[in-house]
Amino acid sequence: MASVLIVDDEPFIHQLYRDILEFNGFSVIGEAFDGDEAIEIFEKLEEKPDVIIMDHRMPNKDGIDTTLSIKKMDDSVKIIFASADSSIRTRAMEAGAMEFLCKPFQIKELVESLERFA
Repeated sequence: MASVLIVDDEPFIHQLYRDILEFNGFSVIGEAFDGDEAIEIFEKLEEKPDVIIMDHRMPNKDGIDTTLSIKKMDDSVKIIFASADSSIRTRAMEAGAMEFLCKPFQIKELVESLERFA
């Protein structure tokens, strides 16, 4: 079962992702509501997630900066960007994201991305 870290500032998105992921056989091993918290959780996790779902617009540290920080710690981590801000797609990919999903996206797209990279 592939493990996932959710990084998004919206609590309802966390619940939606958790429901979708668990229904499809994934394990949510951590949740962060901003970039600083994501970095802190990632550092503390003994077993790193197979995939991180990363939002962009968040308090304290945005998704691009968070991705860059996490990739410095572990360049092998797979990050799927999920953001309504399609203008940052290129920057997200350059920062190390494996894929960019533009919100709103279909549940099927998220599951297929996770299956591809997990």
